[in-house]
Amino acid sequence: MSRLYRLQGENCLYHITSRGDNKKKIFISEYDYKKFLEYVQKAKDKFRFYLYAYALMSNHYHLQIETPEPNLSSIMHYINGSYTTYYNT
Repeated sequence: MSRLYRLQGENCLYHITSRGDNKKKIFISEYDYKKFLEYVQKAKDKFRFYLYAYALMSNHYHLQIETPEPNLSSIMHYINGSYTTYYNT
């Protein structure tokens, strides 16, 4: 089942969290954490947003971001899609 629609707006603050399936680990090695942060940086370059804080745990992550444009969906699609492709290969 897909997630519920997330309200998007200009100049909005969001606390984003995402967890592995069945609470499984999504970060195994130190390199995985670094790779995830690379995808966050690439998303910042591609889509305009401000990253105020982040926390990466072994089975989930938290991001505190602000979006000057209503593009949260595109940001999350890029980050989660890129990291999932990396992790599953």
